[in-house]
Amino acid sequence: MHALQSWFKTMLLAMGLIVMALVGAVSAFAQSAVAPIETTEAEKGATAKKATSEYLRITKLDNGRPDAMETSIVRFEGLPGSKYAGRIVDLIGVVHIGQKEYYEQLNQRFADYDRVLYELVAPEGTTVSKEQAGEVRGPLGAMQLGMKDILNLDFQLEHIDYHAKNFRHADMSPEEFAADMADRGDSIMKMVFRMLGSGMATQAAAEPAASDTALLFALFAPDRSRRMKQIMAAQFEDMEIATAAMADATGKSTIITERNAKAMSVLADELQQGSQKVAVFYGAGHLPDMADRLRNEFQMKKTQTEWFQAWDLQKN
Repeated sequence: MHALQSWFKTMLLAMGLIVMALVGAVSAFAQSAVAPIETTEAEKGATAKKATSEYLRITKLDNGRPDAMETSIVRFEGLPGSKYAGRIVDLIGVVHIGQKEYYEQLNQRFADYDRVLYELVAPEGTTVSKEQAGEVRGPLGAMQLGMKDILNLDFQLEHIDYHAKNFRHADMSPEEFAADMADRGDSIMKMVFRMLGSGMATQAAAEPAASDTALLFALFAPDRSRRMKQIMAAQFEDMEIATAAMADATGKSTIITERNAKAMSVLADELQQGSQKVAVFYGAGHLPDMADRLRNEFQMKKTQTEWFQAWDLQKN
């Protein structure tokens, strides 16, 4: 009976991972057959960095195998003579499930800012406690909490200190989210189908050797957590393609562009109030659009990039 329950739990987690992949803007799992890995000390010591975007990348060993998934802090500064000349805005990308050490590093960095603007579809004034982490995000949060176990990772809301005095909510309320989607005649299901179409097109162009059974093999492998992280990380490489697939015919989406617009309005308010150094702490998939807004609407330019390890892809 215990073995049957364990198998059933594993299959439920597998289903959750597939749904999470769709909602979280990743493409088809079938492109990521992962072979067993035997890593030598020499391989661990020599890595070749491959930047897949400005905001999320996979670093690889010299033999081409994945080593780590990293997210970035990208700094923008106001151009001389512009309204926000000399002001600093850091775009801090995040993945919502990661290593505890990753979130601890971010907590340390947040103390350096006048204000940290954070992402969370919730009523204005909502405060996030670690005990409420699974409740705040509803079904998606519960699914993420389940996925952290199979990936042997931690959940963002359990470790980020949202009670810090310099934190400010910069996202839509549930009512705003629903109203914006209704106004444009869009829905979560329509976005999922657009993403499915994009995923199938990407899969059709993939190598024939890509295996539909890679996920199942990974689920029942002795090093399951490591394999599953590698499969997931490989899909995040297509983040910008999948994020674009969320957009409707007008090029907009509630989940990305319109929430970004709300965040940027809060940023403008903070800068007008005199904040000199502000962080915008959002999922990495939001940042390409935010960067465009900083360039075009705030007259800022990118000046530097730092990288932080979110997932160790050699660790089980």
